Amino acid sequence: MSFSALGISENYIKALKELKIIKPSPIQEEAIPFLLTNGTDFIAQAPTGTGKTAAYGLPLLARIDPKSPKVQALILTPTRELGQQVAKQLFKFTKYTDKIFTEAVYGGAKIEQQIAALRRPTQIIVATPGRLIDLLQKKALDLDTVKTIILDEADEMLSMGFKKELTRILKQATAKHDTWLFSATMPPEIKTIIKEYMKPTAHRVTIGTDKVNKKIKHQFIVIDQSEKLNMLLHFLRQMGNDRGMIFCRTKASAKSLVEELKAKGLSAEAIHGDLLQKERDKIMRAFKKETLQFLIATDIAARGIDVKDLAFVAHYEQPDQVEYYVHRSGRTARAGQEGLSLSFVTKDELKQLNYLQDKLKIVIEKVRI
Repeated sequence: MSFSALGISENYIKALKELKIIKPSPIQEEAIPFLLTNGTDFIAQAPTGTGKTAAYGLPLLARIDPKSPKVQALILTPTRELGQQVAKQLFKFTKYTDKIFTEAVYGGAKIEQQIAALRRPTQIIVATPGRLIDLLQKKALDLDTVKTIILDEADEMLSMGFKKELTRILKQATAKHDTWLFSATMPPEIKTIIKEYMKPTAHRVTIGTDKVNKKIKHQFIVIDQSEKLNMLLHFLRQMGNDRGMIFCRTKASAKSLVEELKAKGLSAEAIHGDLLQKERDKIMRAFKKETLQFLIATDIAARGIDVKDLAFVAHYEQPDQVEYYVHRSGRTARAGQEGLSLSFVTKDELKQLNYLQDKLKIVIEKVRI
């Protein structure tokens, strides 16, 4: 299957080739032809890192009238990082087409500057729910001309506590519009939003019912708590120049671990809830530019992060929820690449690991390092 066969025009295909996006992923094969030709609601469940931005972004761009300066589409994302990435990707897709203007708005930046930017012609807004509510309250924009609303990583938005904001936004968007929902998991809160704010005729697509990208190799090592740090150091040194993320449950653990790794001369930084936004941005820029090799993160701090070419994810501490394991592991094996998800567990944590295997229908292989 090619993008041409899916109905994508040559100007977009030219841009895709420059981005080295040649063969459509399964979610793109399912979503693109339907969204290009049907005016209805759409629900997609697909693992993290399977190309969802292009799956909804390309059909969305085809819907936009470049001659109209009005806001025609709204994309909601859980974090500023994801919002910035989506806006950047849409800009790259339109390199050889008529200019379509996208503006990303999010918390942590000066709202006055964002209001000034929205006075310019803007056809697509990418927003975090909290900042969008702020802008609506200030009457800096209205949703009357929006024809398409996209909920990207809907489960993440709800787990971050944005249910009230999402409900308010969907209620306020009174104009006739289509809603496209993309999510890695389908917890009860998502099903409630689907029932209340989407058409009963919404088209549904599920890619990978096991929720987890099949390109990921899942492994675990059993270790005494006292030896966990030494084993992690040994593993990281085995990785050579490969880059990866290391997950901790708490910000205290993340802070402690990054100091230990830096003391051993490793290129590592941590993101957690105590960082100022400018500190977080600086670390993320270094990680994306590959001047930083290892990123330590808590589950909450890592939401919305999308970094290419990560060889592995290490679970230094086990996740509290099954969905956290899905999102952690989904940071590797993106865009068709293969990746490794390695858990460091004590004997007491084996029961929890077995529960993960059963719930996600995956095999986590025991290994030695």
